[in-house]
Amino acid sequence: MNNVKVRLRPIVSKINLPTVLKTAVFPGDSAESLMVATQVGEIFYIRNGAIGTFLDIRSRVLKLGASSGGYDERGLLGLAFHPGFPQNGLFYVHYSVAGSQGPGALDGPFQPNPCDPGTLNMRWSDRQTRYDHIDTIEEWMLQSNGPPRKRRTLLNLRRPFANHNGVNSLNFSPETGRLVVTTGDGGSGYDPFRLSQDDMEIAGKIFEVDVASYPFIENPPAVTRFDELPASIRRTLTVIAKGVRNIPGIAYQRYRNQYIKYAGNVGQDLVESIFAFVQYRPMPVEQLVQAYSANAVPDPEVVVNFGWRGWEGAFPTSLKRSCNAQSAADEIIAAYYDEAIETAVRRTPPLTCYYHQDPRPGKFSGTALTGVQPYMGRAIPGLAGRVVFTDFVRQGVEPPVRGVLAYTGLNADCKMSDYRVIDVDHSFGAQSAYYVSLGTNRDQTRLYLGVYGSMKVTDLHQGTVFEIVP
Repeated sequence: MNNVKVRLRPIVSKINLPTVLKTAVFPGDSAESLMVATQVGEIFYIRNGAIGTFLDIRSRVLKLGASSGGYDERGLLGLAFHPGFPQNGLFYVHYSVAGSQGPGALDGPFQPNPCDPGTLNMRWSDRQTRYDHIDTIEEWMLQSNGPPRKRRTLLNLRRPFANHNGVNSLNFSPETGRLVVTTGDGGSGYDPFRLSQDDMEIAGKIFEVDVASYPFIENPPAVTRFDELPASIRRTLTVIAKGVRNIPGIAYQRYRNQYIKYAGNVGQDLVESIFAFVQYRPMPVEQLVQAYSANAVPDPEVVVNFGWRGWEGAFPTSLKRSCNAQSAADEIIAAYYDEAIETAVRRTPPLTCYYHQDPRPGKFSGTALTGVQPYMGRAIPGLAGRVVFTDFVRQGVEPPVRGVLAYTGLNADCKMSDYRVIDVDHSFGAQSAYYVSLGTNRDQTRLYLGVYGSMKVTDLHQGTVFEIVP
């Protein structure tokens, strides 16, 4: 793998924290506009060097950071444009609903104890009242003679905790033309209720929505499981993958006559992972529900399985704690030994892992994966056909903090691939630079990077969107 050096060209600055970066062609237009969604609830369009407001739903979005010192993983998290958007004006948003705040599913932080089976077999009870908030996925339409208007609500999802709601969570599949929804495992840490491996749970899954066949239902119920949905909705849903912890979306790379799918999985204590798959057998949700009702076990090989919570990337999920005052080493023990064995042969191995502690030359100690995108352009030859990813912030570096850009690629034998850090020629001065999002244009020939000057969403107007250039 070659050394690659890039520059960052500022496109827009002093915006709120950017969660989604992608392009769209407006009805009646021929050129692409860069679309930027912010966590607090704004969507901007940037065209010919000018910025305008496409949609402002801040009043609809839950108040962020009030109980967490400013850091938050809720808000406006997903934006996707229908493949027919230039003709029909349809687009989709995913956000946390204002006024939906609940007490949460647990009273305090969770950590499993291998010596205490009670911590390994917990259940999410009292779901009608013990939840943190409700996320909604809505369909909107850009009107020819006015501002966008909401057409309908597709899903209302009750979430157990504030974190792990996914980001860049809505995308359309170029293979099926369906809306792809990526959901985190529900939050806390270590997936307390094992939602990501439970086929009935919506949390921890990647699934498709056939929006063309989706029923118009007034105020669909707020649910946590697939079997809680009305049958008419279940028939439009198909599960692609499970075993997801938290995920910065899904990306597609055309290769000959098929598509490689890339999805990142944010790690717990040890490792960040990027998964790649081509072939998969989607499982209709209606069949999953029927199998569950009949006490039948679905074919475990049907959907792609990232392995969480038994596996964290290439490792069995582990607990990490300091050895003692006389040692700088860490003690690492298996958190879910039986589950690691159970999912060992069912899981899809990751394409690339990078670690929270990595002393090797040319590598870095990461924190959290924030974006994965293939690059199919020619302007940056060293990245052509490669997969670029971002990490929130490099660990072990003196302030001001900096995020990380890196790249990897598929091997011909599909074995696990290494990665290389991308050298970024840009001075942020004394300002912190958290790399919070990564996006592309429609043909993946341009890369966009979202950077924020704070890790707190409540520190407003500290965001800059850059284009990554040679």
